[in-house]
Amino acid sequence: MTVSGTDIVELDRIAVHEALRVVERAENADWDRDTPCAEWNLRQLVAHMTAQHLGFAAAARGAGLEAAPWQEPRDMEEPARAHRAAATAVLAAFAEPGATEREFALPELGGSFPGRQAVRFHFIDYVVHAWDVAATLGVGLELSDDVLGAALATARRVPADPAVRGPGNAFAPALDVPGGSGQLDATLRLLGREPHRWPVAT
Repeated sequence: MTVSGTDIVELDRIAVHEALRVVERAENADWDRDTPCAEWNLRQLVAHMTAQHLGFAAAARGAGLEAAPWQEPRDMEEPARAHRAAATAVLAAFAEPGATEREFALPELGGSFPGRQAVRFHFIDYVVHAWDVAATLGVGLELSDDVLGAALATARRVPADPAVRGPGNAFAPALDVPGGSGQLDATLRLLGREPHRWPVAT
């Protein structure tokens, strides 16, 4: 259980559905927009999100060491459609009986992890990526205080070691969190995002 008393699979489901909502706000002219992930435009970011969903779905079913599920789709002519199919797949995998009791092989993170911890990794990734998309499009996120509180608690547990932050890693080096920051703002800063550069989405 999380600090809010809500199971991590349910928290993840909420974050994934919010990411779906904001991705599906994108119009044709939006896919080439810059995002808070400097190396990706919106189409590339959603391709990454799609691959991560498929990779985690495979990991939940014992196939995380296979390379194919983690590869970004070549056909991203309809990014929102590809992303929705992948999100549906990962939510179904996480909801299977016993899924969180299994070991998930996550090659990008360098090993295998207990299922609940792996789902927590996915959860925080999709809170942040939902914000990335919302920031790109200039829309706000719709996440409850319980979800944001769980995200902040998770962000505080992400190692700050420079060896696991920066280019090639999941998150950039942590930024200072000013006093009085809201839960979302604090989470983003702890994970290296710069919400002050994308003020509409916060």
